[in-house]
Amino acid sequence: METDTIEIIKSSGEKAKFSFKKLKNSLKHTGADQATINKIINTVKDELYQGISTKEIYNRAFALLKKKKSYLASKYKLKKAIYELGPTGFPFERFISTILNYSGYKTEIDKTIHGLCVTHEIDVIAHKNNETTIIECKFHNEEGLNCNVKIPLYINSRYNDVKAYWDINSKNKSILKKGWVVTNTRFTKDAIKYGNCANLYLLSWDYPKNNGLKDRIDRLGLYPITVSTLLTNREKQFLLSRDVVLCRELIGDDFYLDHLGVSDIRKEKILNEIKMLCNN
Repeated sequence: METDTIEIIKSSGEKAKFSFKKLKNSLKHTGADQATINKIINTVKDELYQGISTKEIYNRAFALLKKKKSYLASKYKLKKAIYELGPTGFPFERFISTILNYSGYKTEIDKTIHGLCVTHEIDVIAHKNNETTIIECKFHNEEGLNCNVKIPLYINSRYNDVKAYWDINSKNKSILKKGWVVTNTRFTKDAIKYGNCANLYLLSWDYPKNNGLKDRIDRLGLYPITVSTLLTNREKQFLLSRDVVLCRELIGDDFYLDHLGVSDIRKEKILNEIKMLCNN
């Protein structure tokens, strides 16, 4: 069977032609060497069939990467790891807040502030250079669910109500400069078109181009604890419940791993994986 005629089933349920280029790029993005990439590509090629799901392809590539180097597999599973921050969405808010902290912002989470008409619960409030930004986080714990135009429409109306009150309140020493909408999935074309027109800042998995959530995480080495291939789900949830959201928060701090009763040998492996991940 010619591989360029094979149709795959995407997470949204749509059919699409299989692309080796996309698979190669996602593997290259992990920092894997060319020999490893070629080996995975050849193995996946042999196992393709009509109607295979992207999840099956991902799982196979992930298993092969993990066999080679666990930290490469961690980078490869980044998108899935973001979904694993759920199901409530609150860890995602903390994750976004932490990323902004590393970019020089001072942040507050889950605050209620006044608008001119009503009060609003804001996911993240970020302060930097005498300017304030209010951020709404739209978390989906299922693949294939995108943010449509209704989301930025709703957020923009909230932002305008908050700004109307903010600008006349003498207690506010900073300027309310911008409203953000952040999602772990993608925006529809209309959502992006409206967001740009309304002067909202939109941040999704791959938008803006070369500066999306994925790019920021990789650039800053700010991987969520859920990317680890060595921690169990129970251990990850325990760490999240203690506000340990980033892998790098465990470097130099063994307290939580000791509290979990992780053996010295396993602890060394976990910390080594995290150091390799954050430093590469």
